[in-house]
Amino acid sequence: MNSPSHRAATTIDIVVYPGFKAVEAIGPMSVFEYANLHLQRRGKAPGYDVRVASCKVGQVRSDTLMSLDATKALSPLALPDNAIIVGARHIQEALVESAAIIDWVASVAPRLKRLASLCSGAFFLAAAGVLDGKRATTHWSVADRLQTDFPAVHVDADAIFICAGNVWTSAGVTAGIDLALALVEEDFGRELALEVATEMVVFLKRPGGQSQFSAHLRNERTARPNIRELQNWILDNLQEKLSVAQLAQKAMMSERHFTRVFQQEVGMSTQEFIERSRFEGAMSLLAELALSLKTVAARAGFTDEAHMRRVFLKKLGITPKLYRERFATTGVEA
Repeated sequence: MNSPSHRAATTIDIVVYPGFKAVEAIGPMSVFEYANLHLQRRGKAPGYDVRVASCKVGQVRSDTLMSLDATKALSPLALPDNAIIVGARHIQEALVESAAIIDWVASVAPRLKRLASLCSGAFFLAAAGVLDGKRATTHWSVADRLQTDFPAVHVDADAIFICAGNVWTSAGVTAGIDLALALVEEDFGRELALEVATEMVVFLKRPGGQSQFSAHLRNERTARPNIRELQNWILDNLQEKLSVAQLAQKAMMSERHFTRVFQQEVGMSTQEFIERSRFEGAMSLLAELALSLKTVAARAGFTDEAHMRRVFLKKLGITPKLYRERFATTGVEA
């Protein structure tokens, strides 16, 4: 029996096909490579054996000028421990042109330790029936399509990544790095995941439940100039009470009309936008500054520390203190 320091490497197949998103494949591959480097620095054997797999061996073109060399052909007779299926810009075409991947997923999913999809790669899992009855996420731009095409899937269009049993799904592009770091943390612990994140100069790991959209991004996507200006004002004045009546007055609208317009433009109510803005502000303060939790709560605009705690538990399922311990880079204790 292998000891923890000499256990066999976990085999991972990164599954690609013509038109796959290059950055989604390279990001997780880099995470596992850096994990191996840091394990070797500790005098341990590499933890991951990563290969590029496709329907057939050879060069596979991506959505960029880059191609990857698939050294392994997908087969139900040669399974990895983990399989990660990358997304594509034109996923509907990919499902037709690389339909063999759907059949492969359907036949091997129960036998894999972990099966993951990145971005629109979730469509391959859904088409294979693997996501039926499960919560899953994908890139926000195709979330509605995924739900429409596969109504048995419980699509959460807001999450960064979701783990449902042995099946993992993630949002678009860089969220694949978050998912890969989560796998490293699950396999080897938080310390190694932190070392990898530091080496790659990325945030340790955004919690899976974190939103794909920040309040600032929602502001940029708002069409009406007066609502954008109001959002900017809110972001600059989070320490105020910010009532609907006050905001409606600043927007020069009746409360009823303002409430309807804001919801339509932003996709959430004013109170939801304010809460999310304060939440994101607190996350930034916790991650970057050596401040007490009480001070963080005040600066982010929460009523008090208990209020901030309730919001973190609702959105992430963890307390601000635990968030800081897991994800901050300062190492400061609250």
